Amino acid sequence: MAELRFTKDHEWIRLEGDVATIGITDHAQNALGDVVFVDLPEAGREVTAGEACAVVESVKAASDVYAPVAGRVRESNAALTDNPALVNSSPTGEGWFFKLEGVDTSAVAALMDENAYNAFLESAA
Repeated sequence: MAELRFTKDHEWIRLEGDVATIGITDHAQNALGDVVFVDLPEAGREVTAGEACAVVESVKAASDVYAPVAGRVRESNAALTDNPALVNSSPTGEGWFFKLEGVDTSAVAALMDENAYNAFLESAA
């Protein structure tokens, strides 16, 4: 499995070939609580780095999900429409949000690795 990279907004990204899969971190899903709804971007949409392109709603709050890098939405995770709780049970697995193609691999590499993300979480605590 490819290495995860992380943003300060608690998104993760996994680059496999030229396709990047994006979701929210375990920390984010824990902070949100039980996820009850997700609004995902449509295939073909062009997004820029930092752009709010999905929404996750929980029993506590609604939060934007930001694109960690620029690219074109290849697909969204249709399974989340029927079962948004996948975000809670498998945030870095079956609970992914969307996939981007045409991403700049150096932009992905510039994001935090797991150690840096964990240090970021510790500093914010």
